[in-house]
Amino acid sequence: MNTERTSLRERARIHAALGDPARLAIVDALSLGDASPGEIAHDLDMATNLVAHHVKVLAEAGLLERTRSEADRRRTYLRLRPDTLTLLTPPRLPEAARVVFVCTHNSARSQLAAALWADRTHRPAASAGTHPAQRVHPRAVRVARRHGLRLNPAGTAHISDVVTDDDLVIAVCDNAHEGLTATVWPRVHWSVPDPVRADTDAAFEAAYTDLAGRIDRLAPTLTGDPS
Repeated sequence: MNTERTSLRERARIHAALGDPARLAIVDALSLGDASPGEIAHDLDMATNLVAHHVKVLAEAGLLERTRSEADRRRTYLRLRPDTLTLLTPPRLPEAARVVFVCTHNSARSQLAAALWADRTHRPAASAGTHPAQRVHPRAVRVARRHGLRLNPAGTAHISDVVTDDDLVIAVCDNAHEGLTATVWPRVHWSVPDPVRADTDAAFEAAYTDLAGRIDRLAPTLTGDPS
């Protein structure tokens, strides 16, 4: 817990240093290469005393460092510290043998999420429901097909038959998240609106887009290599 608090304080300090437009401009200017304070002042049309102030703040936050020119030792260059910038990334989730997406009926959102995850990450995935329906919703099958994914229309399952202790469980609906017990507890909850309630192609397409964006953001946070 102390380590987590330290990490949060470090990230907050970095965000605070980047919270000024001028300092963010300096970081942007240094993103592709090193520059002297004078070059930064010229390129950004900024007074040299302001550059000095902002550089001091950025250096104290660990975002950049100064080096001496090998040609003219009186000249200083500024360079970014990428290792500090990586601290802004949220903590990574622990490695999981498989990701299991759970919703109430296992007929739409969890099915689409599992198919998307397997397709985009090449990692094992499965889906389940707390009260599974008899079949996958036809609109879910069609929206998956439109995006090059395949769903088994009869492939619904109950969480007790799917989830194991090694799985990362993600609830993709509020009912499942709030109804699961301590024996099956979701590590992540995505409050994705139920497309079955609207029962339109647009609602299912919106659910697909929502899930795709969430998967693209979550996948890089998992440790370990894809299977």
